[in-house]
Amino acid sequence: MALQLLGLSFLLVLVSLLAAQGQEEPDPKVQGVPWETETCQRPRWDSRLRLAPDQESYKKNEEVTLSCPEGFHPSFTHVKCEGKGQPMSHRQPVYTDTWWGKDSRGVWTRIPSSVECIDVLQVVPGTLEISSTSIKLNWTCRFPDACQRMQATCRLAEPSSPPCEAEEVKGEEILHGQEGTFTCPPLQPFTDYSVTISLPPSTILFTWLVRTEETVPDKLEKLWLDPNTGSLQWKPLPSCKGEIIGYQLNITARRARDGGFLEVERLRLSSSVTEHLLPEHSPGNSYVVTIQGLTAAGAGAASLWEFHANSSDTPHPLNISCRSIRDISPSQGTAVLPLRPIARPPELAREHQLIVAATHNSTAVEGACSGDPQPFNASWQPGAYVAAVLNLTAPTDFVLGDGTHGQGYYNAALRPGSDYTALLRLVRRSQQADKISCVCYSFSLGILWFVLSRKRKSSLSSKAKEDN
Repeated sequence: MALQLLGLSFLLVLVSLLAAQGQEEPDPKVQGVPWETETCQRPRWDSRLRLAPDQESYKKNEEVTLSCPEGFHPSFTHVKCEGKGQPMSHRQPVYTDTWWGKDSRGVWTRIPSSVECIDVLQVVPGTLEISSTSIKLNWTCRFPDACQRMQATCRLAEPSSPPCEAEEVKGEEILHGQEGTFTCPPLQPFTDYSVTISLPPSTILFTWLVRTEETVPDKLEKLWLDPNTGSLQWKPLPSCKGEIIGYQLNITARRARDGGFLEVERLRLSSSVTEHLLPEHSPGNSYVVTIQGLTAAGAGAASLWEFHANSSDTPHPLNISCRSIRDISPSQGTAVLPLRPIARPPELAREHQLIVAATHNSTAVEGACSGDPQPFNASWQPGAYVAAVLNLTAPTDFVLGDGTHGQGYYNAALRPGSDYTALLRLVRRSQQADKISCVCYSFSLGILWFVLSRKRKSSLSSKAKEDN
C-alpha cells in the first residue's frame, strides 16, 4: 500500500512538471504566433537613414526617430514596431516585421515597403531656362516644414580676367512657400555662374553650374592697312560674348584709272585669320571695308573703314565716277549701253546681269552691286531691279528700256525726268567667298526731256497763232 501511494505521488509530480514545461514552451503549431512576433529587427531601409535609438532589434510599439543627411528628409520621421505580420505561406511560415509611420498629420499608417531619404528641394525638370543674359528655374519644396528661410543666390563661378571682365552680380532672394520661380538678375553672355539654393547656416539644397548663352560679338576696334603689301590687318576679337568662329569681310574696291569699275569681295574667314590681301592693290585705288566677328549666335555689328591705298591712316570720301553714255532717247525712254564682257580669258564666259537703279548715289550703287536685286515689278517701285541676263562673250550695244521680255526679266521703259545708274554685274561664288564685279554707267533723262518739252510747247504755240 505504501508503495502504491509512493508511485502515485511520483506520477503527479511528473505530470505537474510536464504541464509547467508545456506552459513555458508552447508549440507554435498549437498556440499560433510565436513569442518572437513581439519584436522587430533593425530595418534594412535607405543606408543614409539615422535611427534613434540605434539598435539591432526593437520591441513592439517602440518608437524610433529617423533623420537624414543635410539636404534630405525621411519619408517618415517617426516609426514604430508592430511585431511580426501574418505568415506569407501556411506550409512554410515566414513572418515579416511590420512597421508603422507617423504622417504629417500625426496619424499612424502602415509602411508598405520602406523609408527613404528624399531631396527636400526639387528643381522641376524641363523648366530650366538659359539665355544670354538670364537664368530661370522653377522649384518645389517637398517638405514645407524643412524649407523655412530658403535662400537662392547667383554668383560668378570664378573671378573674371582681362579682356573678358565680368562684374559680380547681386542675385539673392529669400524663397517663400512650397513652390515658386527664381530668376537671376541681368547677367553677362557666355559667362559661368553658380546658382545655389540653401538653408541657413550652410545646408546646400541645390547647386548648379551653368554658362549663359552666346550672343553676337562686339565691333572690331581697329583695322589697318600695310601700304607696302596691301594687306588688311586687324586684332582678333576675344571670346567674351561667344566663341569667335570666324569673320565676315566685305571689300568694295574702285580703280583709280576707272572709277566706273567696282569689285566687291565677300569673304568668310576662319577665326585664326587676322589679315587679308586687298584685291588689285595699287596706288590711288579706293576701298570701302566692313568687317564683322561671328559667333554661333550670328554676326556682330560691322566696323567700316574708307581709305585710299596710298593713305591707310587718313580716310577719304569715295566719289562715284561711273562711265557716261551719249546715246539716250528721252522720248522713247531708252539708252544704249556699250557693254564689254567683265570675265577675262582663260575664265569661262558667265552670265552677266544688267541692273538698273534710279539714283546717282554712290552708297545705293554699291548696295545694288553687292545686293540681291529682283526682277522689275510694275506694282511697286524697287530701288534697283534686274532688267536682263546676258550671255556676254563679246562687246555689244544693249538698248536699255526697250520693253522686251527675256528669261523671266522685263527691260522696262525708263521714266523721263529721272537719273539712272546701270550696272553690268558678274558674280563668282565659292564656298568661302563671293566675288562680284560691276561696271556702272550713269545717265539722266531729265535735261533732254525738258528741252524737247519746251520745243514741243513752242511749236504748239506757233501753230495756234497761225490758226488764229
